[in-house]
This record gives sequence, C-alpha cells and structure tokens, in this order.
Amino acid sequence: MTPSAPETLGPTRYARGPVRSTPPGTLTQLYFDTLQRFDKPDAFRTRVGQGQWQALSHAAFAERVRHVALGLRALGVQRGDRVALLSENRPEWAIADWACLTTGVADVPIYPTLPAEQIPYLLTDSGAVAIFVSSVAQAEKVGSIRGQAPGLRTVIGFDEATRPFVDVVLSDVEARGRAAATPEAVRAWESDAKTVQPSDLATIIYTSGTTGAPKGVMLSHDNFYSNIIATRSVVPMTGNDVALSFLPLSHIFERTGDYWFFVTGTSIAYVESVDLVPIAMSEVRPTIAMSVPRLYEKMYARVLENALAGGGLKKRIFFWARAVGERCTALAAAGQPIPGFLAWQYGLAKRLVFSKLQQRTGGRLRYFVSGGAPLAPEINAFFNGAGLTILEGYGLTETSPVISVNTPEAQRVGTVGRMVEGVEVLIADDGEILTRGPHVMQGYFNKPDATREAIDSEGWFHTGDIGILEDGYLRITDRKKDLIVTAGGKNIAPQPIENLVKTNKYVSQVVMIGDRRKFPVMLVVPNFEQLEKWAKYKELIWTDRAQLLQMPTVQAKMDQEVRSHLTGLASFETPKKIALLEHDFSVESGELTPTLKVKRRVIDQNYRALIDALYEGGKE
Repeated sequence: MTPSAPETLGPTRYARGPVRSTPPGTLTQLYFDTLQRFDKPDAFRTRVGQGQWQALSHAAFAERVRHVALGLRALGVQRGDRVALLSENRPEWAIADWACLTTGVADVPIYPTLPAEQIPYLLTDSGAVAIFVSSVAQAEKVGSIRGQAPGLRTVIGFDEATRPFVDVVLSDVEARGRAAATPEAVRAWESDAKTVQPSDLATIIYTSGTTGAPKGVMLSHDNFYSNIIATRSVVPMTGNDVALSFLPLSHIFERTGDYWFFVTGTSIAYVESVDLVPIAMSEVRPTIAMSVPRLYEKMYARVLENALAGGGLKKRIFFWARAVGERCTALAAAGQPIPGFLAWQYGLAKRLVFSKLQQRTGGRLRYFVSGGAPLAPEINAFFNGAGLTILEGYGLTETSPVISVNTPEAQRVGTVGRMVEGVEVLIADDGEILTRGPHVMQGYFNKPDATREAIDSEGWFHTGDIGILEDGYLRITDRKKDLIVTAGGKNIAPQPIENLVKTNKYVSQVVMIGDRRKFPVMLVVPNFEQLEKWAKYKELIWTDRAQLLQMPTVQAKMDQEVRSHLTGLASFETPKKIALLEHDFSVESGELTPTLKVKRRVIDQNYRALIDALYEGGKE
C-alpha cells in the first residue's frame, strides 16, 4: 500500500530532506559556471609512473572538451544521439563525457571489466552511434562484437596505440574540432550547449543486473543537477581539496561524485586500478575518497592482522585504543563533551595506533564516503574512532544516486544518514523504502512496463530495499528480493549477518543461503593469507587449497572463527552449517555485479551440489 498523504503518517514512516531551494538546472550550466569560478593548474591528475602524476588545468581541460565536442559534430554525431564510453578512470573519460553533454548527446557508460559478450546488448538497446574506448584491450573487445551492433558507426580510441583497432583516435577528433573552432563556431557551440533543458536526457546507465537482464536507467540533466546541489550543501568542500577517483566512472556513485568534485574546485586524481589505491594515497595524499565497503573491509582486516601479529602487548594496546576511539565518537555523535581523562586517553591512542593508519591514507584525509552496499557498523565505528571519518550514504542508479547521507555535522553510525534536499522517503507497509523527488530517474529505456512497476502513479520509486527510520535517519536492513524465506516461513535479512562475519580476519567473502530451505547455511571464502599462516604455525602439510580446506582441523578452525561473530541472532537466523570455498566470488564468474554486489541466486546455482550436501540429513 502506498499512502497518498504521507505527511499524515508518523515520523517512523515518512521523512523528507529540506525543501528544494533551487529551480531545475543542467549539467552544462554547472560546467560553464565552474570554469568561470576556477582556473587551477591541477584540476585533473593522472598517474604516469612511480610517484609521477601529470596535471591538466581547467583551461586545458576546457579547450579539449570544446575540441572533442566540435570534432564529434564533424563525425556526424548529432544532438539527441547516444554515444557509449568504455574506459577506466582517466581525464579522457571526463573530457568525452562533458563533450557529449555540451553537445546535447546522452552518453552510455560501460563497465571496463565487462566481457565482450555482454557489450552488444548495451550498444544495441541504447542505440549508440559511436563508442569511446580507452585501450587496445577495450578496442579489441568492441572489434570482436562489432558485427552484433549494426547501429554503431564509429569507434574512437583514447590512446594512440589503439589506432590499428579503431576508426579514429581522440587526437584526430580533437584536431578536427580545433580546425572547426572558429570564433563563430565556438560561440554557436556554447550558445547551443546552454539551450540544453533540465529535462533533457544526460545519460543511460545500465543496472548491474542482480535479478535479470540489465535495464537502461534514463537520467536527466536535472536528476544530476539536483543531486549535486543537494550534496554540495551538506558535505562542505574547501576548493583546495584533492579527491582520489578509483571506483569506475561507469558507476553512478563515482560519476556523480566526480561532478561534485568538479563543481567545487576539487582536484581529481584518477587511478585506473583499485590495486594502485594504497600507493596513490601515499603519493597524492587525498583529502577525500569515495569507495564501496570492500576497500574499508580490506583496510580494517590489514590493521587487525598487524595488531594480532604483534604479540600480547601490541594486541592489548590496539583493542584498548579501538574502545577509546569508539567511546569518543559515540559521545561526539550524541553532542556530549568528552571528559578530560578520556580525551587524554584518546590523544595517547592517536599517537600509539591511529596515527599509523592515518599516515597510510596520506595524512590529510578529511572524509571517506561509503556507498553501493551496507558497511559493517563495527568497521565504520573503528574508522571514525581512528579519526578517519566515513560518511555513509545511500542511493541507487535510479536515484542519481544520493537519497540520504551522513554528514560531518549529523552522523549516526549504522545508518545511511538523513535525506538530502528535495528528497522524500516513505517506508511502505512491507518495509520497502520508497522515494520521491527530483532525483528519481525518468524511467527505464525501452521498458515502459518495468518503469511503471518501479515508479507508481504518485511518483514514488520502489527501491527494493528494506529499511526503517530513526529520528529522521534511515537505516537499511536488507534487499527486499534478497530476503531469505525459509521453508518454515521465517524471514531472514542476510546482509547484516554477513557483515558480522566479514570483520573476522580469517574471512575474505561470505554469502548466506537458505531461501525455501529448512535452515540457513553459509558459504565462506577464507582469507588464505591468514589461514595459511595459521596452518603453517600448526605444522599442517598441504599441496593445494582444496586439500587444506578438507582438513578437519582447518574446518574446525574456520567454523570457530565464523561462529565467534554470529552473536545476538535468533536461532532461525543462525547458519546451521558452513562450507568453505577455495576461490573468491568474481565478476567474471557472474557471481558479483561490476559494483561487487553479490548475485545470491547465481551463487546458489553455481554451488548447488555443495549446498545440497549441507542439507543432507539436516533437521529443521
């Protein structure tokens, strides 16, 4: 049931952010305004070698965008067309994006990790007439499937090395644009760019497909504009900030984040691989970075490993410091003063423990921002206690994406914050989170039935997530379609339980299974670095991981480690059996989405024989 008058509901069912204070706007409006306000020599940076970063100024960036935009026109790309983008994070991604936007073209970002066979559907469904590709590897992907995308006219390579595999390289497009850039042509281009309307289509972003074929999310200029303005007002930026950009720009979270960085004059340092993030942090020394929870989980696991490997005294100091930090942040969140002795303890904890973690992030970090999946409260509390603030937020591709976010002034660990400007949230009778406002997409491209299913007649978008409101703060409890309903009719939200286990240093990945089964079970991928260290200490002998996981001693160890974190659960929620896996879940296997969300049904299918064996002889 969706009430037609949510304001008549109690505060536990309905909340809204501040009333929108700005009229509808466009990304092109933000683009030109930003270039008038900022002229920094290092607006963008990209890593070109060990400790070496190449800078691109606002002025040089604007010139390249202008030339690419005019070059696209020379190639026959017209207003209203769609152009795809298949690239890792780099300045050329942003140049191509803004060139499309200022030409009235909607771009279609494609995850650079997608296999070739998944690309034709995206190109054909979107009707893309051209595609930018970053490298030879990406160009070869497109070349292998080009015959399956008959509407694709032009392939544009970013790198010179792509020339033999593409129709034209970016430098050629820029050269065409430069040749066409007479004063009259430039004035006409800029004038035309400023006629883009708030309701005009800015992009089509295809969903990850956790429950089926990808759907093209149509986002307008005002979808982005409203979200950027709302976010800018609650998370302050200084104009001298430095951001590390490493989540794929094809992901709505990083893309909107990069727009936010751009319009606030934040220098953006691009990292093409997540593996380079630790090095980049020490070299760039960012003040802000955005990530999905996996990065924070890995960082926490590394810190915990170092503490536990350092002997009894080091371990006691670490856990003492963690407790002190958590007490201080809890008091601060409640608006209460920190007593003098506790403040002294916190200062000591910083020197002994937390300063080392801060140094690993470059020593200047003001905020981490977390999104894309739930972050374990224990990990969030630890980072906040260590002086590394994680602002956890919530949103979806369909909501541009920010619905709510914790802010430096209003933060509650375990929630995803309060609603941002212009956003309404309603908790439906079944617990589903509904949202309405200027952030909600125009619909799914070429899928009117799916659009009507997602957005009801009163404009409420059905997120598919389950949550509750607490004093205006939103707490996510699980995915509606991810809920496990046992054969006995018990409903189980698996993500919070999985998050409990993820904090164990012996665990890399974990997935709960149990839908329509007698009881829940758990599939666990061990952290083999830690497990093998322990096995060597115990003088165990093995030849491969499969043999290691078959050892009763190892199984008992992992069972003990997992169950030590399964506290405070009802009996029906507690996994009855645990299976160990020797390989990580991956995007390539289809078990994770490109944004690293678990495809529970795929995993259930892939490991069906193993899962069935767990239930043999099991009792309810």
